[in-house]
Amino acid sequence: MSTMRIAVAGTCGLALIIAREIHEQTSHQLLILSRSHQPGLISQGYQCQVVDYNDTNSIQHSLMGVDTVISTVTGNAQLRLIEAAVQCRVRRFAPAEFEGQPGLRIQSDPLDRGKAAALALLHNYRAYIQFTVFVCGILYERFSVDGMVSHRIGTNTGYGNEGDYILDARNMTSEAAPVYDSAGNLAYLCMISAYDLGRFVVRALDMPQWPAELSMCGERMSVNQLIETVKTCRGKLLNNVGWQNPEGLRYQLSLAQMEGDVRRQRRLFTLIATAEGRYDFANPAYLNTQFPDIRPMSFRDWFTRNWASVP
Repeated sequence: MSTMRIAVAGTCGLALIIAREIHEQTSHQLLILSRSHQPGLISQGYQCQVVDYNDTNSIQHSLMGVDTVISTVTGNAQLRLIEAAVQCRVRRFAPAEFEGQPGLRIQSDPLDRGKAAALALLHNYRAYIQFTVFVCGILYERFSVDGMVSHRIGTNTGYGNEGDYILDARNMTSEAAPVYDSAGNLAYLCMISAYDLGRFVVRALDMPQWPAELSMCGERMSVNQLIETVKTCRGKLLNNVGWQNPEGLRYQLSLAQMEGDVRRQRRLFTLIATAEGRYDFANPAYLNTQFPDIRPMSFRDWFTRNWASVP
């Protein structure tokens, strides 16, 4: 594949992981789009362009000569980025998804953050621009020491802090673990580290065609297996465990709504989505089969390394 000009929109932790992989492992020309000047990145040899997402001309200027855009920006900024990409004849666009399958999202999804609108716009322009959704399930980083916000990932989601998802590994508690689905079966989820996600995304750049979705997986396990893995790695028992199915979680959500507890509502929405299988998909994942030389880290190994220094 010939050298392409790749624009990564955003400077969050995930954007920089992808950008670093492009910069260090490919011959493609990399451009990082940022809302502000980035002297630190520039000093490391990265090409950065300040872009005003409220100014169409600014966005179009930044996309001149770009073949592929990988977006980590959401909301109206991403919609304007898509419009500009079409006007500038950008060939391919990957929207800010990086979670479960879009087809499993409910209507008026409270976790949407403008994703459905971005996909609808891309579908509208499908004759002019190729696009794909990178489906990865849940990032291991949700279980990080100090949460995934410590990696500058998910800072605006409302559920990116330590202990916000499934369990609190520091205090070894879990008040609402989405262990069962509505039929009483064990709930499963697919997960991957942000680093391995970046490796798969960058390898996909050289694929001649992008299907509608490109899935990847580090490990697929039940929520119960995940909890047992954390218990084993921490060498501690889990306290105050509330084994839940979607109905039980919705009841807790109704209480949080009556109390006006917005933070708890957001956390419960992610747990309900987990119990409903929105982060689970076919195994093996598509990109795993396409690039078998990429061997993702297991959740056990990742968690052990991340929590090694915490008593």
